[in-house]
Amino acid sequence: MSTTLEQAREELRRRQGAGARYDAADAPARELAWARTGTAYFARKLNELTDEDLFGPSLLPGWTRAALVAHVGYNARALTRLCEWARTGVETPMYASTEQRNAEIDRGATLPARALRNLFAHAEVHLNVEWRDLTDHQWDHEVRTAQGRTVPARETAWMRAREVWVHAVDLDNAGSFRDFPADLLDELLADVVRAWARRPEAVEIVLAPADRGEQVTVGEGTGPTVTGTTADLVRWLTGRGARRLTSTTGELPKIPRWF
Repeated sequence: MSTTLEQAREELRRRQGAGARYDAADAPARELAWARTGTAYFARKLNELTDEDLFGPSLLPGWTRAALVAHVGYNARALTRLCEWARTGVETPMYASTEQRNAEIDRGATLPARALRNLFAHAEVHLNVEWRDLTDHQWDHEVRTAQGRTVPARETAWMRAREVWVHAVDLDNAGSFRDFPADLLDELLADVVRAWARRPEAVEIVLAPADRGEQVTVGEGTGPTVTGTTADLVRWLTGRGARRLTSTTGELPKIPRWF
């Protein structure tokens, strides 16, 4: 008799015991999967760096890799605070202020390499504990992002997913948008377009992913068409540079920032 997926899960839970934590049934499974695989991807690229490498430049202008690792670690702490807010009802913002956030990263960038690696690992574990402690109902409790948006707590999974995947490339250690899952690339592209619409930005452009069946029109459709793989389009849209892209006007148009 074949074992179903649900039976396999129940057997795993039996072996792990009563103290193990699991995601609620209504947790954002897709986004959590992206966040966790992205964390593993970031960890792999981080582990490939020597301690000396950590204090070299990242792909973010003016940022060392150490500052980037500190930022990713403290981002997990900040998202953990949002989950605590959703779970307890006690307001716990991501950061006390922009100044506090920046000072935290600056201090983190001076930590020894071992401490930076531990910060990343421990913060990730704490965030996962908070995610698994959220009930179905609590996933929909509203919290506030550092940008001032009011969102359900389930948004934290997507916020973390894009953070770890994109910043893994920023480590400048052979990470590539071509390593990203296809559906994650699609969501990142959509996320950039949503960010422009929220501000709002006057953007006229048609995105033509060569590996997809449909184009994405931003604005009224009067702008140039930019063609490339979805990975290369997302690289460009997220501000990580243009490669292997073509435009019907001969030059790539200027586009607004993502965040």
